[in-house]
Amino acid sequence: MKVYINNFKLFLGLGSLFLSFYSGAQDLEQLINEAVSNSPELQKFDMQYQIASEKVNEVHVIPNTEFGVGYFVSEPETRTGAQKFKVSAKQMLPWFGNVTAREHYMGAMADAKYEDYVIAKRKLMASVSQSYYELYTIQSKQKVLTENIKLLKTYETMALTSVEVGKASAVSVLRLQMRQNDLQQLKDVLSQQFLAEQTKLNKLLNRDKNTGIQVIQDLEIPIEDFDGALERLEVHPELIKYDKLFHSVEQSELLNQKESSPMIGFGLDYINVEKRPDMSFSDNGKDIIMPMVSVSIPIFNNKYKSQTKQNELQQQELVFQKQERYNTLETTLDKAIKDRTAARISFNTQTKNLKQAKDAESILIKSYETGTINFNDILDIQELQLKFQMNQIEAVRAYYMQSTIINYLIQ
Repeated sequence: MKVYINNFKLFLGLGSLFLSFYSGAQDLEQLINEAVSNSPELQKFDMQYQIASEKVNEVHVIPNTEFGVGYFVSEPETRTGAQKFKVSAKQMLPWFGNVTAREHYMGAMADAKYEDYVIAKRKLMASVSQSYYELYTIQSKQKVLTENIKLLKTYETMALTSVEVGKASAVSVLRLQMRQNDLQQLKDVLSQQFLAEQTKLNKLLNRDKNTGIQVIQDLEIPIEDFDGALERLEVHPELIKYDKLFHSVEQSELLNQKESSPMIGFGLDYINVEKRPDMSFSDNGKDIIMPMVSVSIPIFNNKYKSQTKQNELQQQELVFQKQERYNTLETTLDKAIKDRTAARISFNTQTKNLKQAKDAESILIKSYETGTINFNDILDIQELQLKFQMNQIEAVRAYYMQSTIINYLIQ
């Protein structure tokens, strides 16, 4: 389990590296540890695993000992006297290795149940990471909108000055003000989205939904992608679970073979004999003690033959299920890698576009100094800049979201 956690955090450490430069931000790794410690879902799976493990001790038993007491209503007469009552005890014992086979079977089932815990833990860690990156995305968009609103206010001041000297119309001022209103609306909507996502993350951490979360201010796409070997997909816990289930079916068949074996029983009968009053001899009134051995043979064993056939079919089913799941995971992994590459391409393209938009803005600002500025062009360039900035943020978000998926699959 620790191997899975450490490997998973190896990539998440990418984000944590950036967090260390901002004392106000909460470390993603710390949030993950808190979620793992407090998650009721993980505690549920842990309880299920402990219950399954405890069942191993349950099989260390043998069949109940049978005791019987009988009273002769009509006393049978024997040479040594009349039989008064009978006491018997009997103990059946399973065939050699039966208990051990059952123990191995229950142990195999517990091992398979443990993989549910490992899978749930991986999914929780991925969910916390993705929610954290969502908060970063929303916060970054708010920051960009704030900067653009300030920029529009500057343009508004320039437009008002131009109106006073007759070089621009009041319509340009109104358009700039309406654009500010639109951006403020977007910012307010994002504030509500941030609170909703914060609630989601807090609930993953199993704490009060209103607890504030400070996320990283700047997150960059790393120069190189940190990919593990794709062959590690084969040891993903979702696939290992099928291997352990297959093993449990093997143990089930061994147990079935043991249960189809005979059972041997040992017993003892005690019969109380009353003395004959009219006779005197050495064995007069001598009680009867009779040791017994019995064997239980499953002559009609169609039940065990059917169970063997079911186990064979179940093993074949698990092989197909594992292959199907492997194909699904491989498809998901391949798509995540391609989408992450696409995110890097998009980020680089938006960076180029944003630089060119800023160059265009600089040209327009210089035109203002000569008195020939066109505020319609200013608005168009500002909208383009905002679009490119938002696309940049979305590219960073997509990169880390896909990295989280990749990490879940191969770390």
